[in-house]
Amino acid sequence: MRFLFIFCFLLVAGSVNSQIVIDSLLNELQKTIDHKEEYVQAKLERIDNYKAQTSQSIDRFRIYFKIYEEYKTLNYDSAFTYAHKLQDEAYRSKDPSKIAFAKIKLGFILLSSGMFNEALDSLLSVDRNDLRDSSKKEFYHIVARTYFDLIDFNRDQYFTERYTRLGNLYIDSALVLCGKNSVECFSLRAMKNLRLEKIDDARKDFEYLLSNFKLTDSELAIAASTLAYIYQRIGDVDKAIEFLIQASMADNRSSTKETLAILNLAELLYKKGDEIHAYEYVKLAMDDANFYGARHRKIQVAAIFPIIEGNKLNTVEHQRKLLFVYAFLITVLSIMTIIFAVIIYKQFKRLKMAGKKIKEANANLQETNKLLQEVNTHLMEANKIKEEYIGYYFNINTEYIEKIETFKRSIDNKLLLKKFDDIRFVVGNINIKREREELYFSFDKVFLKLFPDFVNTFNSYFKEEDKIVLKDGQLLNTELRIFALIRMGIHDTEKIAKILDYSINTIYNYKARIKSKSLLPNEEFEGKIMSIQAI
Repeated sequence: MRFLFIFCFLLVAGSVNSQIVIDSLLNELQKTIDHKEEYVQAKLERIDNYKAQTSQSIDRFRIYFKIYEEYKTLNYDSAFTYAHKLQDEAYRSKDPSKIAFAKIKLGFILLSSGMFNEALDSLLSVDRNDLRDSSKKEFYHIVARTYFDLIDFNRDQYFTERYTRLGNLYIDSALVLCGKNSVECFSLRAMKNLRLEKIDDARKDFEYLLSNFKLTDSELAIAASTLAYIYQRIGDVDKAIEFLIQASMADNRSSTKETLAILNLAELLYKKGDEIHAYEYVKLAMDDANFYGARHRKIQVAAIFPIIEGNKLNTVEHQRKLLFVYAFLITVLSIMTIIFAVIIYKQFKRLKMAGKKIKEANANLQETNKLLQEVNTHLMEANKIKEEYIGYYFNINTEYIEKIETFKRSIDNKLLLKKFDDIRFVVGNINIKREREELYFSFDKVFLKLFPDFVNTFNSYFKEEDKIVLKDGQLLNTELRIFALIRMGIHDTEKIAKILDYSINTIYNYKARIKSKSLLPNEEFEGKIMSIQAI
């Protein structure tokens, strides 16, 4: 019994200590999340500086490579574009080593996007004789990783054995070129051991890396996330969470969007019962996947997102019901308090005490009424917005249906009459730009009907010289329209970009420029926008 008591005490103490460490790391992670946009902006500024050098630099290959390096874990489309530019520049130079180098970079970005066959096509077309030793190491490493990622993607026993063998052959080739006490050596050897199910050996290699080398954020993120996977496999979930937090912090600092660390962290925290952090992190994972643009990452996030989000909604609904019950009980108790106060007043004639209690009860009721009035105001505003925009939606769709119907009749008639040139003329007269401008004008008109003071209130947040001045006949401009959409509850930058037909980076730049001119702190600006009242 004594031994059992000591064992249980140590178990509980260890669990409490582990939770303290996790809570401390989660606080550190939150700090990096708070500065996430700053890290991204710094990276984008570096990219802009490099782009400005492309027209001046003689060595465009080097500049394109630097831009590619910045984009490769930030945005797939941009990285893919500059991988091709790097390849074009290499062919232009007719330098075999540069051509091989560029193919490796293209292979890596294709691998990162989940296009495994295309990645192998690019990589296996490389002539290894044209590579320097450093590039050969990278080549062998990326090919090995491609085969290993294919294993995880296919999950087929026949191909698993084949791809494991091929991947380890390339790992062995890379290890020959590595120094025995280098980061690459320990990292590659750990990767091989992991695929050979030598879990303990892989764990020791990665822990040695973290303890004895000063790793870059990218290297740290890979080592920590893989260690988390190892600890999860051996059943130490708390350790896995600790390493996933470290990996997520490193990803934020390096503005890495091509990552699964924060998604895996959300999944483990969800299973542990921390639904608040799990919901927050799975949304961040979805944002990162959309920003990077890799299809297989979106699929992976989409697999877990509805589960966590659904549970979050259930929790919120349960809490709402509890709050309703508590409010009802408080109301009943308040009424009972008043009744007992009156009885006490009549029986014991304690006028002052009874009066004080009645005043306190009235104060509570007034505060409750005030809160209810605020809630009703928000509900009325939401209903007003909903009514206006439902009408707006049906009106716009009715107009477009009529246009389509007229267009269809016209085409049908001309087809019957075989007036093909007239059809080409009709189609050519479709002005997408004008249609979009009419759509924006309709949105502006409905929005300003709901928020007539929006422009004046918005301008009150700026100095006189920074206020937005609209042209004649203009209801809103692009900057005002971005924040009008935010006021309508659309906070997703990608959605705003699609609505306004701009790139995500352009929307980020518009928002950053407006906030930088505002008299308000950046973190309070959107909150002020949301506080602008509807009529």
